[in-house]
Amino acid sequence: MFRHRVVLDTNVCLDLFMFRDPRWQVLLESLTCGEIEAFTRHDCRREFELVLGYEKMKLSAESQAAILAEFDRLVRSYAGGAEIEAGAMTCGLPVCKDSDDQKFLELALACEADALITKDKALLKLARKTARNGQFNILAPQAWLVWFAELKCAQISAAPADL
Repeated sequence: MFRHRVVLDTNVCLDLFMFRDPRWQVLLESLTCGEIEAFTRHDCRREFELVLGYEKMKLSAESQAAILAEFDRLVRSYAGGAEIEAGAMTCGLPVCKDSDDQKFLELALACEADALITKDKALLKLARKTARNGQFNILAPQAWLVWFAELKCAQISAAPADL
């Protein structure tokens, strides 16, 4: 079975690991059972860690640690070498209006992700460019759910029938 690779932005990670948004339960289950692989890099993980520590999140140190532990268990740190460093290996990547979000585009390209799952408007505006360049899809979580369901159906119908 082919495993799909994804990159999750910080807000999607919050929905999955902190808020436990039931709308994205399929995404969380797909990560847990290994149907998909999610990737991060040091600066993406650090942003998630910092946001968890915001006072408005009202999370205890123990809760933050538990959320990060689950994140670390389900999201792989991309070990692609020096080219994954911020700003490197960006050939053909569009430039995000919000420079803080460029790292997610760079990571998606470097780890050869099928999709960058985001709720960020600046990233979503770049979806046509990355698709046109044959790089990766940029999808809102609800669009990813539809896309992933269609991929699974296509895989099932393409699989040889057991006699």
